[in-house]
Amino acid sequence: MYRERASRIAGAVVWERHADGEARVLPDGCMDLIWSAGGLLVAGPDTAAHLAGGTGGGTVTGLRLAPGTGPAVLGVPAHALRDLRVPLDAVWTPATARRVADRVAGAGAAGPVLEAVAAARLREAGGPDPLLAAVATLLGSGAAVTAVAREVGLSERQLRRRSLVAFGYGPKTLARVLRMQRALDLARAAVPFADTAARAGYADQPHLAREVRRLAGVPLRELVRERAGARTG
Repeated sequence: MYRERASRIAGAVVWERHADGEARVLPDGCMDLIWSAGGLLVAGPDTAAHLAGGTGGGTVTGLRLAPGTGPAVLGVPAHALRDLRVPLDAVWTPATARRVADRVAGAGAAGPVLEAVAAARLREAGGPDPLLAAVATLLGSGAAVTAVAREVGLSERQLRRRSLVAFGYGPKTLARVLRMQRALDLARAAVPFADTAARAGYADQPHLAREVRRLAGVPLRELVRERAGARTG
């Protein structure tokens, strides 16, 4: 069973997964702070899908931070954690990570504690870079990379360098990832795949199919079926 809710942190999501089997995790440009029986983990931005292992019937809770927000919370550039899952004490000092783990372990629910910790870190950092937040919004709406660079007043080289820090990869990769997420939202809402391709910004349905396979490893139809099964248990 999978469920999620909007966080009080702008653009973030609190999620829970309770399952014995594996779950497919798709690239989304986000970074996660995760609590499970093994303790606290940080998940960096993914460039391809991977299968998260079963939890032996336990619950895994995570705070998914919007693209560009993770570095402000975690204090490290996103590219340093790209395609990685590491213990929190590899990112923060062991003492700080231990205090957070103790707070989560003593709470009735992990989600609110993860939110509170992340919100405090975000305030201390002065929030995410507003320029890069605008970049994520523009790319998420389907704007071309050249148009985005022009809109935010950066050269394409500057945009790439700052995107690596904020998102973990360059703007072209982020655009591909966010376009796939737009397509998934449409397909999961029962929009026909041909219409999904047009509305998400693909050249045609075969283009959509190729891109989903490259990023997710499986056909779009299987992703829709997997999410439906996860939500219903």
